[in-house]
Amino acid sequence: MARYSGPRVRISRRFGVPIFGPSKYLERRNYGPGVHGPKSRRKHTDYGLGLIEKQKLRYYYGLMEKQFRGVYERALKRRGVTGEQMLQILETRLDNVVFHLGFASTRAAARQLTAHGHVKVNGRKVNIPSFALKVNDVIEIKENSVSRQLATKNMEGSTSRAIPDWLSLNKEAFKGVVMRVPSRDEIRPIANEQAVVEFYSR
Repeated sequence: MARYSGPRVRISRRFGVPIFGPSKYLERRNYGPGVHGPKSRRKHTDYGLGLIEKQKLRYYYGLMEKQFRGVYERALKRRGVTGEQMLQILETRLDNVVFHLGFASTRAAARQLTAHGHVKVNGRKVNIPSFALKVNDVIEIKENSVSRQLATKNMEGSTSRAIPDWLSLNKEAFKGVVMRVPSRDEIRPIANEQAVVEFYSR
């Protein structure tokens, strides 16, 4: 599967938010990249603003354009507020939950851990990062030395990250459970999801 592998700090500086996690470089240079970055006063149209918000979410969750549009179309078919439904679909992807549980240090690492077959859902191996999790699904790391060592190393390095309230984690058993679907307030989106919905609905 194709994924973004370019300069990450540059993307974060373009949008003015730490999309790929905290960065000291971003804190020192909190303006756009390039020689004109500090002086740029460009005004964006409504279309341009919607595009920016969409790109923020897309890079944040590590999705390509076709995948992200698919998420929007699935959200559109659900009952409720489309923007919130879209965020819930993104948050309950397997790779994102593996990251939140601390089994991987980044979403990209969680995607790789899943794709390489180190993760099980309800006792069965699942190697699809976009796998949609449901309430009461059990996520666990495979019972072999390589998988457990990887997860242990990552959990030791992610102690500063709190486990979301909508998930539960048993560190000793390397297991997590989706207790409920997260609300928008719990997700605390990095972008304005309503602007994304308006962008796609044009």
